[in-house]
Amino acid sequence: MAERIPRVPVREQDPQVRAHNFEEVCYGYNLEEATREASRCLHCKNPRCVAACPVGVKIPEFIAQVVAGDIKGAAAVIAQDSSLPAVCGRVCPQESQCEGSCILGVKFEPVAIGKLERFVADTMAAEATPAEPAKAPEGARKVAILGSGPAGLACASDLAKKGYDVTIFEALHKAGGVLEYGIPEFRLPKDTVLKREVESVKALGVKIETDVIVGRTVTIDNLMDEEGFEAVFVGTGAGLPKFMGIPGENLNGVFSANELLTRNNLMKAFREDYMTPIHVGGSCCVVGGGNVAMDAARTALRLGADTSIIYRRTEVELPARKEEVHHAKEEGIDFKMLTNPVEILGDEKGWVRAVKCIRMELGEPDASGRRSPVEIPGSEFEIPTDTVVMALGTSPNPLIVKTTDGLEATRRGGIVADENGKTTREGVFAGGDAVTGAATVILAMGAGRKAAAAIDEYLQSK
Repeated sequence: MAERIPRVPVREQDPQVRAHNFEEVCYGYNLEEATREASRCLHCKNPRCVAACPVGVKIPEFIAQVVAGDIKGAAAVIAQDSSLPAVCGRVCPQESQCEGSCILGVKFEPVAIGKLERFVADTMAAEATPAEPAKAPEGARKVAILGSGPAGLACASDLAKKGYDVTIFEALHKAGGVLEYGIPEFRLPKDTVLKREVESVKALGVKIETDVIVGRTVTIDNLMDEEGFEAVFVGTGAGLPKFMGIPGENLNGVFSANELLTRNNLMKAFREDYMTPIHVGGSCCVVGGGNVAMDAARTALRLGADTSIIYRRTEVELPARKEEVHHAKEEGIDFKMLTNPVEILGDEKGWVRAVKCIRMELGEPDASGRRSPVEIPGSEFEIPTDTVVMALGTSPNPLIVKTTDGLEATRRGGIVADENGKTTREGVFAGGDAVTGAATVILAMGAGRKAAAAIDEYLQSK
C-alpha cells in the first residue's frame, strides 16, 4: 500500500513571483497532506533513516504519531533528540541523510521526512503559548557555550535539560549564528521560525549574552578562572571566507558570500526601512557550487542583479542540494559550468567590469573521488559583470585558538577535538564547523549533542 502512494509534492511560491521577494519559497504541508505523506512510511524494524540522522531522531516513531493525528506526540518524540526541528525541516540535506537512506527510496521516492518534521514543528508553534523561561537549579554547575549557532544551541539545550547553569556567549547582536547571518530569509524566516527556535532554547533556562567576542571582550581563561565556569564548549563556526588568490580580487565590487549574506540577513539590507549599504550592481557573478553559492546567487537576484553561477565542474559534481539548484534554475539564474575565473578585470576607477575565465574539462578523479577539473589551453574568455561574489567555503576564525593557551588547531585552522568534542585543553570542548570547517547544520547539532554528553561525564567525574 505505502509504496503505491506517490510522494506528496510540497506547495511553493511561483518562481517568477518569488524571484522578486524574500518571502519563504516552500509553503509546507497542511494536515491532510502531511497525514497522506506520513502514511507512506514502511516502519522498518531496523530503520536506516534513524542511523543516517546525525542527531538520531526517532523518525518512524514521530511519523506514526502524525498518521495517528497526534501532532503533540510527534513533537515530543522529535524533541527527545532535536532542539531545532523547524530549522532542520527546512535546511537539512535530507536527500543525503535520512531520506537518502529510506528503504522506500530504493524503488520509489523516499518519505518526505524533512517536510514532515517541519509540519510538526510549525503546527506546534502555531498552537503554543510562550513559556516562562526555566531557571537553573540553585547551585547548579556553570557551563559556557561560545557561539549561538546550531552546535552551540544543541549543546546548550542538552546541558540545560541535565540541570546545568548554561550561558551562551554570542559575538553578534542577534543569536542564531549561521542560521541568522548565513541562510537567506526565503529559506529560513528569521523573525518567526528562527526566533521561535531560539526562544525555545531560552525557555529551558539557557541564558544568551550577545555582543561578546571571546578572545577580545573576554577570554576562555577569564570565564574559567574568574567567572566560575567549569567547562566551555566552543561552537564558533567557520566564518573566515576563502578567496582564490587571482589578480583583481582587491577591486571594488568583489566580496565574499559571507559579507553579502550577512549584510542582507543580519543587517536587513533587503528591507527598504533599513539603510544597510549593499551593492550587487546590474549583473553579478557568483563563484562556487555549494549551498552558500546558491544562497548568494538567489539573494543577488532578488536584490536586482542578473545573476550567474560560475563553477569549474559539471552539474553532476555540484555539491549544493538538488532542491537548491532546482530552485535557482527555476528563478532564472544562469549556470556557467566547466568554467573557472583566472582574473577579475577592472575599469579606470577601480571597479569590476568583467571576469576573465578559462574553460575546463574533467580529468582523472581526485582524492575525494570527484574528477579533477583541468584547464583547456587557449580557451580564455570574458564575462562582463558589475560584481563578483566568492562562495568558495570558509574556515574557522583563529581568534580563540590564539588567545587560549593549550588549545591546539589543525593546519586548516580547525580546533583539534576527539569524536566527543574533547580538546587539548582540559575542560574545553569543541564541535561543529569550528572543528571540521564549513559543514551542515545537522552535523553541527550532532557534534553539539555529543559534546554535551562528554561535558556531563567530565563534570560528574570531577
